[in-house]
Amino acid sequence: MPATPWFAYACLAASMTLVGSYVGLSKLLVAVFPVFLLAWLRFGIAAVAMAHWVRRAPGDAPLSAHDRKLLFWESFLGNFLFSICMLFGVKATSALAAGVVMAAIPAAVALLSWAVMKERVGGRMWAAIGCAAIGIALLAVVKAPAGSADAAAPWWGYALLVGAVFCEACYVVIGKRLTGNVSPRRISALINLWGLALVTPLGIWQALSFDFRAVATPNWLLLVFYSLAASMVTVWLWMRGLQNVPAPQAGVFSVMLPVSAALVGVLFLGEAFGAGHAAAFALALAGLLLATWPARAPLRP
Repeated sequence: MPATPWFAYACLAASMTLVGSYVGLSKLLVAVFPVFLLAWLRFGIAAVAMAHWVRRAPGDAPLSAHDRKLLFWESFLGNFLFSICMLFGVKATSALAAGVVMAAIPAAVALLSWAVMKERVGGRMWAAIGCAAIGIALLAVVKAPAGSADAAAPWWGYALLVGAVFCEACYVVIGKRLTGNVSPRRISALINLWGLALVTPLGIWQALSFDFRAVATPNWLLLVFYSLAASMVTVWLWMRGLQNVPAPQAGVFSVMLPVSAALVGVLFLGEAFGAGHAAAFALALAGLLLATWPARAPLRP
């Protein structure tokens, strides 16, 4: 029986927990910064912090043309488009809604892994994904209280969150291929630079008419946390975990994203939380245990 990669599991869980926390807290940031400007500042701050990660370390293989292509799509889908869909979606709905919709990420990851990477998805993994799916279905039928953000949310806000789900699923699958050839730190730095290049024209356009002096100090501090967590810490943790865990199994750790996003929405943003929400998150955690519990070794004669 192979050793259980507990450190890799911890990296994956920590990564998705941080993602969920900044998804929830981004509700505060999009109330202050326009979305494209916010994304541009995020990538810019992270680029400065990760500048020393860009160069190839001694012993690292040079990037092939295939690696460069994967790095672009990893950033375009899992970094740039995910950020835009998520920020606009959270702005139109709520942090709790973002957690609800993004609980579908494990199912999307398993589907893409099976279709693209031909990875086998076992029965216990499907059971774990089923727990996450039942959880999101349960949350979907919870009636939003009158006057809450979800009660008046437009349909396109949820559609953008669904788009973010599939962007994140692509990020997981492409990242699994990249970790075989490129170090996690260099992946983090390079896809962040691609994200910065992609969003710069839109960010400058919104920056020209934005009053930076009106931003309070706590919002600047929150922006720094969001930038480092979204572009630096979480990406490195995720890529480090993917080195030792198959993509379908890693995808189930994304249940930590809706849990932490919802907790931020409830504890810090004052969003409503009822018995239906508690049952849904219990199912999500059950799926996490199903995905990570060590398999029983076969008996030897």
